[in-house]
Amino acid sequence: MLEDRVYAFIRRAGLIPPGSRVLVAVSGGPDSVALLHLLYNLRQVLGISLVVAHLDHNLRGEESTGDALHVAELAAQLDLPFSIGGRDVAGYRSQHGLSLEEAAREVRYDFLCEAAAGSGAGIIATGHTRNDNVETILMHLIRGTGTLGLKGLAPRTNWQAGEKHFEIIRPLLEIDREEVEAYCQERGLPTRLDSTNLSLSPLRNRVRLELLPLLEGYNPGIDRALLRLADIAGDELDYLSLERDKAWGRVVKREINTIVLDKAELGGLHPALKRSLLRRCLEELAGSLKDFEARHIEDMLAMLEKPAGKQLVLPSGFTFTVEYGRYLLGKAPEELCPFPPIEKEINLKIPGVTRAGDWKVTAEIIEGGGIRPDVGPFTAYLDIDLTGEVLSMRPRKPGDRFQPLGGGGQKKVKDFLIDARVPRLWRDNVPVITTGQDIVWLAGLRIDERFKVTENTRRVLRLELEY
Repeated sequence: MLEDRVYAFIRRAGLIPPGSRVLVAVSGGPDSVALLHLLYNLRQVLGISLVVAHLDHNLRGEESTGDALHVAELAAQLDLPFSIGGRDVAGYRSQHGLSLEEAAREVRYDFLCEAAAGSGAGIIATGHTRNDNVETILMHLIRGTGTLGLKGLAPRTNWQAGEKHFEIIRPLLEIDREEVEAYCQERGLPTRLDSTNLSLSPLRNRVRLELLPLLEGYNPGIDRALLRLADIAGDELDYLSLERDKAWGRVVKREINTIVLDKAELGGLHPALKRSLLRRCLEELAGSLKDFEARHIEDMLAMLEKPAGKQLVLPSGFTFTVEYGRYLLGKAPEELCPFPPIEKEINLKIPGVTRAGDWKVTAEIIEGGGIRPDVGPFTAYLDIDLTGEVLSMRPRKPGDRFQPLGGGGQKKVKDFLIDARVPRLWRDNVPVITTGQDIVWLAGLRIDERFKVTENTRRVLRLELEY
């Protein structure tokens, strides 16, 4: 009995815990109608309650209106609460630059999540069958999938709608489409025909109507071969996930909006593990991988060999940045800079205390020379008779040059910062202390040779920066 097989699959895959409220997505076609009646007949043994939802995509005029009325009638016959909605899929497609299939999918799942939230359901059940899984695997292959896409459809997955996450389950994933059609016919369940399923415009339809029959001419068991491939890919990815999780703590550090990856630790891993780690990093930050494709992972993998300063732009506003000794993945990796920004040039009080945003600059004149044993990266001792008493602090400018202490000659500030391995995203926040047109100190890094304290120094300027 089909009910027994579906029940066994639900229990084996742990799809529906007892006491759950399940929203059933019903289009009106045989797959979803069969799903609704199977779950309805199993509701008591599963210990669940049901809600029905249907979305009118506003793409087929009176036909789609008829589908909505049909689903409402089905729900009413079973005395189940239902939600019928309508969305402008064509407009959404145009606005987001998606294919019609992609737009319909995103709009449909967002509506289902809204309906689930409104009805108190935490689980959404869809009527995807074994045939849908085979078609999905082929579509992934055509589009250039990585190993993850070979898994095809999972019995359960998550969908994020705003701040909420909903679980999508597919109880019919081991059932053939022919079986659900026979189920509906045997029980006299009325179903609707979606005329767009006969169109060769959508990729899925071309796969179903043209490609699969062609492949069956080469291998009559192509569907079984593809599903076997999916099972193998799933097992190997599960093993990779275990190894990835072991390496996670060594390689990855999570900041608020950014993930930091240790370059040396990541570099020592097998390429398959690197891909798995990068996928998980994207999923951790974005909430899902729905906007990312295999090519994005490969682009990130290629970036691992690039020099510091290179940056890759990814979907959804994410960037992958190469720094010295680490990689940054996030929407705002510049937030990791420890130095506050410097908004504008400001004159320093000498002696005295100057506030510049989150910076505090303390200037002290020491008569008779001498350096205290407190020299740190943000403390500098300079000969004030060489610097003068009119100094300012500003961010760096294009073309800045200075003579680094002990360097033996002039050097561009840009080149010095690169050689000092200062991350590119930090460089504009390095305070530049100047006198007139001359730089006297790159704070935290190096003073200028021309303004250093010598045995002939009579007055010392002590500068200390805090943030």
